[in-house]
Amino acid sequence: MSAIDSQDDEDTFKILIATDIHLGYLEKDPVRGNDTFVTFNEILDHAQKNEVDFVLLGGDLFHDNKPSRKTVHSCLESLRKHCMGDRPVQFEILSDQEVNFHYSKFPWVNYQDRNLNISIPIFSIHGNHDDPTGADALCALDILSCAGLLNHFGRSTSVEKIAISPILLRKGRTKIALYGLGAIPDERLYRMFVNKQVTMLRPKEDEDSWFNLFVIHQNRSKHGATNYIPEQFLDDFINLVVWGHEHECKIAPFQNEQQCFYVSQPGSSVVTSLSPGEAVKKHIGLLHVKGKKMKMHNIALETVRTFYMEDVVLADHPDLFNPDNPKVTQAIQAFCMEKVELMLENAERERLGNPRQPEKPLIRLRVDYTGGFEPFSVHRFSQKFMDRVANPKDIIYFFRHREQKEKNDSDLNFGKLVSRPASEGMTLRVEDLVKQYFQTAETKLQLSLLTERGMGEAVQEFVDKEEKDAIEELVKFQLEKTQRFLKERRTDAEEEKIDEEVRKFRESRKRNTEEEDEEVREAMTRARAHRSEDAILVAASSDEELMDTGIKGTGDSDDGLPVTLRRGRGRARGARGQNSTARGSSRRGRGSTSQESATSSRTYKPVSVPAKNLSIMDAFRSLKPELPLKSSKSYSEDIIDDDSDLEDISIVPSKINQRLSTPSSLSKRGSQSQTSRGVDFESDEDEFDPFKSSAASRRTK
Repeated sequence: MSAIDSQDDEDTFKILIATDIHLGYLEKDPVRGNDTFVTFNEILDHAQKNEVDFVLLGGDLFHDNKPSRKTVHSCLESLRKHCMGDRPVQFEILSDQEVNFHYSKFPWVNYQDRNLNISIPIFSIHGNHDDPTGADALCALDILSCAGLLNHFGRSTSVEKIAISPILLRKGRTKIALYGLGAIPDERLYRMFVNKQVTMLRPKEDEDSWFNLFVIHQNRSKHGATNYIPEQFLDDFINLVVWGHEHECKIAPFQNEQQCFYVSQPGSSVVTSLSPGEAVKKHIGLLHVKGKKMKMHNIALETVRTFYMEDVVLADHPDLFNPDNPKVTQAIQAFCMEKVELMLENAERERLGNPRQPEKPLIRLRVDYTGGFEPFSVHRFSQKFMDRVANPKDIIYFFRHREQKEKNDSDLNFGKLVSRPASEGMTLRVEDLVKQYFQTAETKLQLSLLTERGMGEAVQEFVDKEEKDAIEELVKFQLEKTQRFLKERRTDAEEEKIDEEVRKFRESRKRNTEEEDEEVREAMTRARAHRSEDAILVAASSDEELMDTGIKGTGDSDDGLPVTLRRGRGRARGARGQNSTARGSSRRGRGSTSQESATSSRTYKPVSVPAKNLSIMDAFRSLKPELPLKSSKSYSEDIIDDDSDLEDISIVPSKINQRLSTPSSLSKRGSQSQTSRGVDFESDEDEFDPFKSSAASRRTK
């Protein structure tokens, strides 16, 4: 037996790896509501039993961006139960933690906090389900990080350039450079990689002696031209990539022949869609790293609800089903019932060997009724299995192939193409629906001012992140920008000329995608700022009511005095929105502030278009006779920039040959060959292991 298996010596890292736990998924379901919490406890149980050095999570710990109180409470309960204790942590951190956790109020790893007693540290990046959002750009992981139960890393605050600074770990003579990148919209990250705006920093001292581990949460399979991240985009000095977001379990490391690194895809720990990828057995990984050698042990999860799936093509059984038979529907229903009963028997047989497995399985039977067949009542069919399956409403799924017309006299004959339904693993996004709607809409319903891309992203923010002012602010922003464009062009106040100029302006914005993305981000910033102002006004209104009550009680107040809002110091919450009326005064001193002065002091609300909805013609005519001084004032506004409060990071990548000193300092990555620092891997006899020999893992040129 090799040295990496014989003993857990002081040079071997033991890391438990899991991704996409999705705490809170279907938490209100009476049958499946606790599945995610039970499996999360099992994962942490394995961490305790194997006495791992730390747990590494690859994103989507929570299913919702704003998890419920029950979900947060259950998560905190599990973390406190399993991760706190007296067992000492055996590794040390060499990098500058203020760089690794610069966005946190507590920029250090939790086990080094003198007020906490952590035995199993957890390092996690955020996913697309629990990503930072809102005016303060916070996520659910930040709550756990602030409580000292989890270390949130891999967060990028810039939308133009990313510099990934690793957490440098050392245990004995083994050193790990842990890189992380939280979920970013795939199209944006794809463009940043193409434009060489993503940099991975490397240690200067003995850079070839580090085991480089990278955690990412993006689309791995191709969903569109730029809606994924190709593995070739990643740097070739990486040794192992832990890939989150993809739910199919492919935890056995697979080597990328071009980049010569290995990719492990742990998959999800709960079934969130009834698709073929979710039917694969769920696992987590126990990674051993010693020097430049590594080994992955697969650990099967026992508390995951079993999921059986089968496809039936009715046209493949002509001896059983004839479309012309009036009783063919009853025959199909009986056949499907027999298939479901067989899957239930297999599930019961598997559950008998594992008492921790949930009693009711997930069953999915996909029926292709192409060829003149008719589907039967799914609801009536499901009633027969209400007490035996966990998803009675989704047992049967009917679909049929769409035929592609063959081209005349063409050498290419594609035949019949299968239309893959959206419920079977395809991700249908809101912005795609908006784009499809306007592409197929009538001419009178087409957008004349906004673009489909901008409107789609605004609707996506409204749906996913609950930014209620996203669409309104985007419309206002685009209207103001178009008005400024028309004024600069000095367009005549004729409807035909204005429409033509607006159309040209819209087409130019559609071609410049980067500028359009910047416009959407600016509009979202305004929406968040508007929401913050609403909260201030609500707090101020409650304080005004209290002060009004006090004023009336004195009997000396002036009832005709208008109530005004102003910024300033005072007793009100947040020191904003304070009632400027002085207690017991009529119209003297501060209490005599006029309506005009109060209006001029309101600097927190941006000036925008009038309250009523104006057409582009009305807005243009209303602005045409104004003087230049007034027009410039009309468009002056206070815009809060999310990037304005970023702190300067001590590690700044420059040229490719730049190197930073000290073990905690980092330099920009260089193109390194895997030949001189190839990773040697050990194999497990009971499991698939691509790391049979160290020579096979070295890159040859």
